[in-house]
Amino acid sequence: MLVPSIFGRDMFDDFYGDVFGNCKTTDLMKTDVKDTEKAYELTIDMPGVKKENIKAELKDGYLTISATSGYSNDDKDNDGKYIRRERHYGSCSRSFYVGDAVTQEDIKAKFENGTLKLTIPKKDEKPAIENKNYIQIEG
Repeated sequence: MLVPSIFGRDMFDDFYGDVFGNCKTTDLMKTDVKDTEKAYELTIDMPGVKKENIKAELKDGYLTISATSGYSNDDKDNDGKYIRRERHYGSCSRSFYVGDAVTQEDIKAKFENGTLKLTIPKKDEKPAIENKNYIQIEG
């Protein structure tokens, strides 16, 4: 469906843009996932985010990448008063299921020029062994 755009913003940005908290999917954390022979490679765009404001957590088979970005809330600087500021403070996170076999040590991450690159090796999930607990029947 085509949505009308006014000054580069969709008409429904104000209604649907903050569905994921302060994270607008069109602005932050655009992600490419590449499937290679031995690993998955994620490339996540994070413009304006500093390395120290990025967190990566692996829990219950889910890799969650969180980021915060922002500016000082001062309305005035040494040169004068701002009339309009279009940069904002916010946070965003994305989660990816990587499986229970992947450990924190397996994942490699590098942040450079506003782009986070992660390499997640493919691991074979061990099939769950079905434990049959039989009850002894006397008689």
